[in-house]
Amino acid sequence: MPDVALTRNSAPAQALALVGWLALTGVAAAMGGIASADAPGFYAQLSKPGWAPPAWLFGPVWTVLYLMMGVSAWLVWRAHDPQRGERTALGLYAAQLVPNALWSWLFFGWRQGALACLDILLLLALLAVMIPAFWRISRIAALLLLPYFAWVSFAAALTAVVWQRNPGLL
Repeated sequence: MPDVALTRNSAPAQALALVGWLALTGVAAAMGGIASADAPGFYAQLSKPGWAPPAWLFGPVWTVLYLMMGVSAWLVWRAHDPQRGERTALGLYAAQLVPNALWSWLFFGWRQGALACLDILLLLALLAVMIPAFWRISRIAALLLLPYFAWVSFAAALTAVVWQRNPGLL
């Protein structure tokens, strides 16, 4: 009888992989979270457009998005179809976590508005490539990323406007 725990499709391997993708995503979230520790106070000081969300909304939105991102990556890993570019898709996933976490440092930690704008544009570009790569492997995985893409698009516009309105702070 084969050792079930060692096969990729076994329930233990699937569960461990899900935890792993969620943990990897959680590391990026935590790295950004460290830089955002004082974000509510700084955010309150900024001149913002009327369409800017309240500070309390960011935590819950990002929590849901990070969970959806981790599940999405797991679905691509789970499909295990190298012919459709699984390795490339997951490489893009890992790559986009870097500008994702870096944005909080640039904007809140180091107060570098211009660099935060460039960073979030890089993140959008990576997502624009990653989502179709996920689509080829798992449509559900790609669909799970659409709210993330929408939120980052909104955040890019907000970053640019807030940067322009706050030259002394950013």
